Amino acid sequence: MTQNNKLYVGSLPYSLSEEELKEIFSPFGNVTSARIITDKMTGKSKGFGFVEMDSSESAQKAIDATHGAELHGRTLIVNIAHPEQKRTGFAPRTNERRRDSWQKTY
Repeated sequence: MTQNNKLYVGSLPYSLSEEELKEIFSPFGNVTSARIITDKMTGKSKGFGFVEMDSSESAQKAIDATHGAELHGRTLIVNIAHPEQKRTGFAPRTNERRRDSWQKTY
C-alpha cells in the first residue's frame, strides 16, 4: 500500500471507538485499518487516529466527504498522513554543567 492511502483523522471525539471510526469511513471504500492513538499511561484517546483505505481514490473520496464534517460536536480534520518521522529525545546527560552564552568561562 502506498502512503497516499493512509489518512490522518484529527479532532476525534474522545469516546469514539476504532470500530466506529472504521464505520465512518467505510462508505467511501474498503477500510483496511483504523487506529485511534491512545495515551500510553492512561489508555485514553488522544483525539486523533489513522485510517488506511484500499486505494488512493477511496482515500481522496473520504477526505472530500469528511474533512470539516461535524462528529459529536467536533469538526473533523482529515488529510493524507505523512510518514512517521523518527523523534529524537533529550540530549544525553553528561557530568559537565551546561554553560549558557551569558556565563563566563575562565
